[in-house]
Amino acid sequence: MSNHISQSSDDSTLFADILKGNKQAFSILYERYWDIAYSAAYKRLKDEDQAKDIVQEIFVNIWLKKDAIIGNFPAYLNVAVRNRVFKLAEKQKNNSPFFDWIEKIPELHSQADSKLLYQEFYAAYESLIETLPPKRQMIFRMRYHNDLSTKAIADQMGISRKTVQNQLGKAVDQLRIGSSTGFNPYYLLL
Repeated sequence: MSNHISQSSDDSTLFADILKGNKQAFSILYERYWDIAYSAAYKRLKDEDQAKDIVQEIFVNIWLKKDAIIGNFPAYLNVAVRNRVFKLAEKQKNNSPFFDWIEKIPELHSQADSKLLYQEFYAAYESLIETLPPKRQMIFRMRYHNDLSTKAIADQMGISRKTVQNQLGKAVDQLRIGSSTGFNPYYLLL
């Protein structure tokens, strides 16, 4: 174990010393990354205490399981924060309204693993849409995928505008119920 660790030591040097039980190296790593981890947790939770708890749990886990730490620590930390937020959200059974999480799709593209997350989200979204009856599914897709007005949908399908509106209302209700009874794509966006 080295006797003195510098604040400027790189992460790999710090990890090598942490593996040997060096508390000073761990403290430097903690001070270097605490704000980053806290910001990531707070951004997702909007709750200071929960964000602090999550970061504290992550760093305690890092100290306790020193041998499990791998290569790119900022990426590891980002995934650890995200996973803790997932667990917390599941524990609290947060049910987000159906369309709230759709508005968060652009946030996916700011994450390193956004393509994979988007694919998972889209597959889950499609599975949920496919639970709608065929005619209702068609109306939903025409409205929300093709951005057609209710009048245009009614004209194309040869039905009344009121029928289109009723079917859209039923689709949204069914999707909202579906998202609160098992599938909640919001968790994919954390």
